[in-house]
Amino acid sequence: MLFPRRSILAGGAALTLAACSSSKFRSYNGPEVTRLQVVKHRRKLYLFHHQELLADFKVHLGNTAEGPKQFRGDGKTPEGVYYIDRRNPRSSFHLSLGISYPNAEDFAFARSQGRDPGGDIFIHGDRRKTDPRGKDWTAGCIAVKDKQIEEIYAMVRIGTPIDIHA
Repeated sequence: MLFPRRSILAGGAALTLAACSSSKFRSYNGPEVTRLQVVKHRRKLYLFHHQELLADFKVHLGNTAEGPKQFRGDGKTPEGVYYIDRRNPRSSFHLSLGISYPNAEDFAFARSQGRDPGGDIFIHGDRRKTDPRGKDWTAGCIAVKDKQIEEIYAMVRIGTPIDIHA
């Protein structure tokens, strides 16, 4: 009887260790996230299942937070209706979800001004040691804490709409 008990105890220890692993990839079994919303002046990201608020997160924005992103390098976070268009498990910022900026309107406006609208806007994890300090420090992205992007990354799928408002 002693041998099977040791096997059970060893198996239990292995399960405990697996539960304590530090993987950045989480699973999510709750309601589908059907929409994301960012309210820039509140510095908040909201995740919804239809009309039900599932979660909200404090965010950091572009280093020139007021006004919509219009051109590459302006340091602003976009405003408008977009969708999540890619997942980056190897992000320099822990994990990241791509936002479909620029949309057709953004692109047309920038081109009408003879400028590049920019791109590569993401929801991503926290700053690196080399990034600026302060409330708004990104180049136009939406940043949350690393543990929060793990949760968001697990919950949000490609194609999910995101509304970004002033």
